[in-house]
Amino acid sequence: MNQPLAYVHPQAKVAPNVVIEPFVNIEKDVVIEEGTWIGSNVTIMEGARIGKNCRVFPGAVISAIPQDLKYEGEKTLVKIGDNTIVREFVTINRGTKASMETFIGKNCLLMAYVHIAHDCIIGDNVILANACNLAGHIEIDDWAILGGLSAVHQFVHIGKHTMVSGGSMVRKDVPAFAKAGRDPLSFIGVNSIGLRRRGFSNERINDIQEIYRILYLKGRNVTQALRYIEANVPATPDRDEILSFINNSQRGIMKGYVRMKDRF
Repeated sequence: MNQPLAYVHPQAKVAPNVVIEPFVNIEKDVVIEEGTWIGSNVTIMEGARIGKNCRVFPGAVISAIPQDLKYEGEKTLVKIGDNTIVREFVTINRGTKASMETFIGKNCLLMAYVHIAHDCIIGDNVILANACNLAGHIEIDDWAILGGLSAVHQFVHIGKHTMVSGGSMVRKDVPAFAKAGRDPLSFIGVNSIGLRRRGFSNERINDIQEIYRILYLKGRNVTQALRYIEANVPATPDRDEILSFINNSQRGIMKGYVRMKDRF
């Protein structure tokens, strides 16, 4: 439904049952699929691809050019999956020639004032609470949750089923199934509550907890812990997910918690 007080470029491809509220601006080379609602004062710029049944709340700006000096005007995209909610004043920048797109999966919730920079890859069912700020080239896997006011360094990788506490400065990778908190950001346990909500059995959670005990609580460095886990912990998809994540980490993983008195 095209609102007479909105501007939709003639070359934009908008499904017939999309609802567009007043004062929306939709530029050319935009695709919006069936059932999506676009709230008032939203700006959707070139290169946006918005899926089915999404909700974009007032003041959001989607697919603005990257805030990156290496961007040279190349044609890049923002892709947003079905059923994703984009709350008030969220900003999502499109990609650069590094990967050509910024990608956000299905069933995500991006709360008010979230910023997602160029070339980020966000999985399905991810929640970014109010005022999370993601620098460029960040990867966040399925079912991760970031607390409000968190800031994530460029090129960081956050694993699936993780929980990052509010106000965190995320400078290192956060492995799958973990909870992260404190300053500097540290391992504070396994996200057992979240895992139970998603159908993980107690046995499966206990196996994950044992892997993290070996990694963080047994006095081994990361290399020693990985060798021990590979040799002594039976192979499971969860074990292999953790090992693969750590072995492929480019920035290194977050440390275990160190008490202040242990630093001196």
